[in-house]
Amino acid sequence: MNPMTATAIYFTLFSGTMVVMFSLHWLLTWIGLEMSMLAIIPIIINKANPRSTEAATKYFLIQATASMILMMAIISNMLLTGQWTMYNFSNPLPSTLATIALTMKLGMSPFHFWVPEVIQGTTIMSGLVILTWQKLAPILILYQISPFINKSLIMTMAILSIALGGWGGLNQTQLRKIMAYSSIAHMGWMMAIITLNPSIASLNLIIYIMLTISMFMTMLNNNSTTTLTLSTLWNCIPLMTLITLTILMSLGGLPPLTGFLPKWIIIQELIKNNINMLSLIMAMMALLNLYFYTRLIYSTSLTLFPSSNNMKMKWKFESMKLITLIPSLTMMSTLLMPLTPMTSILS
Repeated sequence: MNPMTATAIYFTLFSGTMVVMFSLHWLLTWIGLEMSMLAIIPIIINKANPRSTEAATKYFLIQATASMILMMAIISNMLLTGQWTMYNFSNPLPSTLATIALTMKLGMSPFHFWVPEVIQGTTIMSGLVILTWQKLAPILILYQISPFINKSLIMTMAILSIALGGWGGLNQTQLRKIMAYSSIAHMGWMMAIITLNPSIASLNLIIYIMLTISMFMTMLNNNSTTTLTLSTLWNCIPLMTLITLTILMSLGGLPPLTGFLPKWIIIQELIKNNINMLSLIMAMMALLNLYFYTRLIYSTSLTLFPSSNNMKMKWKFESMKLITLIPSLTMMSTLLMPLTPMTSILS
């Protein structure tokens, strides 16, 4: 991509989210979402091939449909209340329409089908942008309208997302699809708590972004796209096997790693609000995600797959790639549990 073109596209992508973040007017918020959507299309289709074209088309159609539903919610709210501000959204019809539109943009169940296909059809870096940066704007809007969201609707979507995010990833060998299903499950955890305590949802979002960036950086470092290519990691960069193991365990939410922190606080908050059955189901469904993370750990770190003798010492004869961000990201993704007492103010 031409440097000037790339600069303009990434600046538009950044500006779209910033417009959403700092606007209180529904029309400006909608414009910010459209800026982000139109800027990500060239990024998805950067390496032109049939798969990326298909991914960009699917992404555009879903996001355009969600934007249309959101605009319908905004106009309905204006007709009912006479205001364009985001803090006057008390009528159930526009709030339900907005919830459906924003969860569709986030890729939550039952609107989750586009996420694995789009992430699989594009490059690792483009997939990382879709699963991290593109989630910010819809979650910021949900954060602001959280007092007006239908709790039963968002809880149903949350539990479906956690369940399908776990079941969908069980039979996958493509790493990008596994990370897509992981994203669906994490969105479910965030939405389950956003109506009760939006601050905990924000903490979960920050930790999710750290974990996802860390995992994608390890994939990018070795150009790993499938479980098979990830299993050859010990031949190329032995240290990366340990890093991948710890990041995957943290993604699964195993204590005492960072990934356990948001799950712990969310379940604690749900129990405080007497939502015991939902918290029990969420904890059980989290084991599905942990299972397919464990499969990746097994093939990456716990098993030495057969290889020829000249491959076993490959790491000795090839120059090591620069892994600038990975050490700091790994530490943040695994060693933040001691900060748990500081998060007590959130609940």
